Amino acid sequence: MSLDISLIIPAKDEAESLPELHQWISRVLTAHGFSYEIIFIDDGSSDRTWPVMRELAGLDERVKAIRFNRNYGKSAALSTGFREAQGHVVITMDADLQDSPDEIPALYKMVRQENWHLVSGWKKKRHDPISKTLPSKFFNSITRRISGIKLHDFNCGLKAYDVSVVKHISVYGEMHRYIPVLAKWAGFTRITEKVVEHRERKYGHSKFGWERFVRGFLDLLTITFVGRFAQRPMHFFGAWGIVSFLLGFAFTVKILWDKVDSVFFSKVPLKRDVTEQPIFYLALVALVVGVQLFLTGFVAELIARQNISKKTYLVIERAGF
Repeated sequence: MSLDISLIIPAKDEAESLPELHQWISRVLTAHGFSYEIIFIDDGSSDRTWPVMRELAGLDERVKAIRFNRNYGKSAALSTGFREAQGHVVITMDADLQDSPDEIPALYKMVRQENWHLVSGWKKKRHDPISKTLPSKFFNSITRRISGIKLHDFNCGLKAYDVSVVKHISVYGEMHRYIPVLAKWAGFTRITEKVVEHRERKYGHSKFGWERFVRGFLDLLTITFVGRFAQRPMHFFGAWGIVSFLLGFAFTVKILWDKVDSVFFSKVPLKRDVTEQPIFYLALVALVVGVQLFLTGFVAELIARQNISKKTYLVIERAGF
């Protein structure tokens, strides 16, 4: 039976917040008459997160719980949840109670009635330290410029998707913050945002770390490259191969002309042998690099034509399925 909403909630060491979050979600969705499922993913927690999830699944048939054998990251949790989701609208949110379930009905309406492919939450007023908000604004600005998607908060965990979106994108690494970019490259271009409430953390502590911005920026470059050239890598490698090869060829012609000119026309010998001139090595390197780029393009074309299965993660326990 198809459902109205699938809620996907990754959690790591959030045992204290889960019962309250479950009650809040159930109260809101029941009041609006939605059919729904809640999919909790325990991403390698070291506290009582899994026992709490298993208990909730035993008490409420609409709750499903998945446990990873170790911490794989938020992208892995979302990817696993996307595969399990059965609702017409898939909504993701964090487990720390900083995302309000009261936003869910409006998000659902925007997807189902206004026909948006993806609605991203915008935490316009945030309850985070400046050490977190300033880097976030910087990376959001960079992502807007590179992707062309006019969102203010790509990293907001509260998002709503048409189910067709989550079934046709692959999320891995640190890609969860760039899901709107992945959706756009997959052809789901009706993307918008909604201002949502950002609540102060009630339990636990933030998992924020500066290293995630480095990984996030590298992932943004990866998404941009793969999105544009995944199906035609020779267009990238071949173009630069041509540039490098032509540059090397031009240097070679210059070297040969200087040699011929010194022997047959000017009668003035070269001051240095050909192999002692810097331009000789520039020509050699440019020609070799050009050939290597061409070969890389050919290999990439072969790989692009292979069917690569989606990565799976080791799930060691399930509850409520």
